[in-house]
Amino acid sequence: MFYLDLFFQYTGQYLKTKFQYRANFFLSFVSDLMAQAVNLIFILLVFNHTSLIEGWNRDEIVFIYGFFLVPFALFVSFFNIWDFNDRYIVKGEFDRILTRPIHSLFQVVLEKMELESLLGAITGFIIMIYAGSNLGLSLTWYDPILFILMALGGMLVYAGIFIILASIGFWSDARTSIMPLMYNIGNYGRYPINIYHPIIRFVLTWVLPFAYVGVYPAAYFLRRSEWYLYSFFTPVMGLIVFIVAVCIWNIGVKKYRGAGN
Repeated sequence: MFYLDLFFQYTGQYLKTKFQYRANFFLSFVSDLMAQAVNLIFILLVFNHTSLIEGWNRDEIVFIYGFFLVPFALFVSFFNIWDFNDRYIVKGEFDRILTRPIHSLFQVVLEKMELESLLGAITGFIIMIYAGSNLGLSLTWYDPILFILMALGGMLVYAGIFIILASIGFWSDARTSIMPLMYNIGNYGRYPINIYHPIIRFVLTWVLPFAYVGVYPAAYFLRRSEWYLYSFFTPVMGLIVFIVAVCIWNIGVKKYRGAGN
């Protein structure tokens, strides 16, 4: 309860700060919306030249993209640690974090929240509703529950991978450019997994499991029964990756030498 109360206190202060600069808040939303529109337009342009890609039609791929936006928006909102190495390790701010009476990762997450990115999830919902109506998809009473579990699982996959990358800074205090590279690899999860080479499919499933952010969970709602096993494994994969990431983080904190060394 202490951590939950602390989260709501930070959230309240964050919103107060953001709403003091409403124009900046609005422009940030418009910028995210334009980036998502570009990706959607790319998909639509591809299907101007073909009707199917490895058995997937336009609306199915659009639906996958819409689903992908939901866990990705959750990740960006609550695990925005792109610049962890530069800000907390190189500039020495992690020493301040270690003086706080809460877990260091939780403190970093609270300081790096970007709650306006949650609006990206709304965009994802709209895209899914549009594509789903074109496909004539129907929902059962338990589908919303599965959707929440799978979206959270996808968020934890993303969060876990980037926490592991951030933890590298505990062993190497030099600036690295691996975060942008991993961000680009993560975009592969927004497209059907079977369009890639088998080696890439293996990597995106078991090594860098970004396929569990978009295509695998979305396949359940598209009634692609051949992918159901992976769909239902999404929350489990999310927990596994996140738990491993927290363990690596805890080990890294013990190896941290401090800004003065």
